[in-house]
Amino acid sequence: MSDLSKAIDQSADSPALSSAIKKAARHLMPMLIILYFVAFLDRTNVGFAEEALEMDRGISAAAFAFGAGVFFIGYAIFEIPSNLLLKRFGARFWLARIAITWGIVASAFAFTTNDTMFIVLRFLLGVTEAGLFPGVIMFLAEWFPNKVRVQMFALFYLAQPFSQMLGAPLSGGLISFGDQVTPFHGWQVMFFVEGMMAVVAGIAAIFLLTDSPQKAKWLDDDEKAALTRVMEQEDEVRSADGPSGVWKAMANWKVWYFTIIYFCLQIAVYGTTFYLPQQVAGLLGQSVGWQVGLVSAIPWLVGLFACYLFGRRANTVRRRRGYGTVFFLLTGVFILGSALAGAAGQPILGILCITIAVASFLSVGPITWSFPTAFLTGAAAAAGIGLINSLGNLGGFVAPIMRTAVNEAVPTDSGAWGVVSLGVFAFLAAAMFWATRFFRAKADALLEEPAPQH
Repeated sequence: MSDLSKAIDQSADSPALSSAIKKAARHLMPMLIILYFVAFLDRTNVGFAEEALEMDRGISAAAFAFGAGVFFIGYAIFEIPSNLLLKRFGARFWLARIAITWGIVASAFAFTTNDTMFIVLRFLLGVTEAGLFPGVIMFLAEWFPNKVRVQMFALFYLAQPFSQMLGAPLSGGLISFGDQVTPFHGWQVMFFVEGMMAVVAGIAAIFLLTDSPQKAKWLDDDEKAALTRVMEQEDEVRSADGPSGVWKAMANWKVWYFTIIYFCLQIAVYGTTFYLPQQVAGLLGQSVGWQVGLVSAIPWLVGLFACYLFGRRANTVRRRRGYGTVFFLLTGVFILGSALAGAAGQPILGILCITIAVASFLSVGPITWSFPTAFLTGAAAAAGIGLINSLGNLGGFVAPIMRTAVNEAVPTDSGAWGVVSLGVFAFLAAAMFWATRFFRAKADALLEEPAPQH
């Protein structure tokens, strides 16, 4: 082990550092989880309104599929600029700005009138939300040492199952409430209320986030010094192991390698997420509403526990690589299983397969991000993390279009072949993730010994 690794290990044992990490998690993670909760909710609640938008506004299936995916075009174009602006203005201000502006756009979906307006709003939603997820990943990489970083990524990722576990019945409930109690369509009430939730969260972020350990009033001097010292030491390793500057980061082969992995993951994630309410409704033989919303929450509830459990355990390079490879494989296998169960008319088996697939791709996300954040820092991190997330998230643009195209080319009552086309990409990601064992990274030395659980 290098002298630097020993120094970091010794620092990691200090009570001041342990206390600083616990305080940082307690003060920062709830707000970050809330931001991603409403972001993921506003990004995916369109799945609950598909049939209603077609009936009430004449939104075609093709426009819906394109609009669901065009979000990621705006997201990709503005992702890196947004990350660079976050570095300039600070996470507290910039993350709040993102939440407020996307909340306004999300609420505007309540006034959708035709295909064009729907597509334009989906594009603007991507533009306004660009930078939130990679900004938080970069923010956490500047606050938490490598050994505990996946734990924090996993806590942040809990917003996804929370948003679907609570958001599915919330969206279904708002639709039912709007149809039965208000003079508006239920889908209009859903879009407006959930969009305003983002605006409120953005305002709260201004007061509850802190840009750096040095500015944290809730850390004492010893805690600030211990945390700052370890993060500076890790920055030395990352600077020596990775690219420096924006352009070198964007040209780095490892950045592109993880971009492909993340692209494959997002095809599986969003191809499943966008259509989960419809898939569950098809398995149950019911229309989308309160009951379908409750059943749709089951996979996310299981995924919540899986994500947190394996995030805590993934504190060495070997564990991260092993867990990641297995979870990618499980994602692919059980997406295929859900398609076969749907074709065979087996609702319980289908929901079980969806549940395991969701738990697997939720668990692998935080582990995947631990690799690029181990060799990217500074402006290179802003560009590299932004590139991985923006181009990787184009999988969310490809997934619904590909699923629709495959179903049209090979039509079945269950739409099984469209689902199958999504699961295949998880197997490619598994092979690439396993191949990272041939990488040689100086940051790996920082993970030779398991860290205490926080």
